[in-house]
Amino acid sequence: MGVEEEFLLVDPDTGLPQMRNSAVISTATELGVSLQLELSQCQIETNSPVCWDSNGLRTHLLEARRLAAAAAARNGSRLLATGTPPAGPARMPVSDSDRYRAMARRFGTLALEQGICGCHVHVDVPDRETRVQVCNHVRPWLPTLLALSANSPLHRGIDSGFASWRTILWSRWPVSGPPPYFESADAYDDLVAMLVDCDCLLDERMVYWDIRPSSHLPTVEVRVCDVMPTVDQTVLVATLVRALVMTAVSAVERGHDPPGVELATLRIANWMAARDGLSGLGLDPRTAQPVPCARRVELLLDHVREALDELGERRRVEAALRCELARGNGAIWQRNALANSRSVGQVVRSATERTLEHCEPLPA
Repeated sequence: MGVEEEFLLVDPDTGLPQMRNSAVISTATELGVSLQLELSQCQIETNSPVCWDSNGLRTHLLEARRLAAAAAARNGSRLLATGTPPAGPARMPVSDSDRYRAMARRFGTLALEQGICGCHVHVDVPDRETRVQVCNHVRPWLPTLLALSANSPLHRGIDSGFASWRTILWSRWPVSGPPPYFESADAYDDLVAMLVDCDCLLDERMVYWDIRPSSHLPTVEVRVCDVMPTVDQTVLVATLVRALVMTAVSAVERGHDPPGVELATLRIANWMAARDGLSGLGLDPRTAQPVPCARRVELLLDHVREALDELGERRRVEAALRCELARGNGAIWQRNALANSRSVGQVVRSATERTLEHCEPLPA
């Protein structure tokens, strides 16, 4: 498995986004870490190498955050792990890249208001046909993953009313949110080709569904999550994603059909997860019945128990989930921090410190 994390660059005093990603990436190269541009100039992305267990993943993610934060600090910025800018302007310039400039020309405001940060988890599935079928099996669990990872309630200085406002902003793209059910890899390719031919997408890389067969790697890529406040929360969700994919591969190999979940039901479940996160009720897409979010997490754990046992991760994941349900996700933390400080700027400053939780001190 591997993980991509997207981060914001913010002013250390005001908490406002800073348009410095090119300079930060150049500095990061000098420090020995490779960062990538994202659509907005206030964003960067880290990529882990291929990892075989959660301990290795955790080590790589901690080091990537540490060095990315060091590169940001040398350019007068701080690294912030939150799904949307808690404060700042509505529109931000796109990064210095031919591709991103083409997106800005083609999609206008949609591209210019896209300073949002997610976490993408890749799990190795070598066969392309199997990758498409795995997506069919995993898609009913996407709202639960979103509820666990929701970390973007604040936007432009106010509480949006949603635990994951990033999800709502992201949903404006033509190929975003939960994917439809696909009978085969050919059916998937046919739909993507139609979208490109209609000029809805520049190319296959703009397929932004919450789960997809990767456009450039032999993996299933789960993209539903907000970037999470801490590395330990990222590792927890990544381990659950890996177990979900393993469970789905086993079901495909046994000839089991995926759950018959209507896309409309899944979209409502996703919207409810974006609104409420771990608070209140969620919708179980398989039964179309409302259930407490904590119960949805229990059902997910039951679903992947055998895979977690195979990985030797069950006890660790169970303990981490109990802790997460007790203390809340990133959205709950942000709202509590805002209630205590009554200052979005102070929330951002505290969140930048939390972004580096358990990281080694920054190099001088």
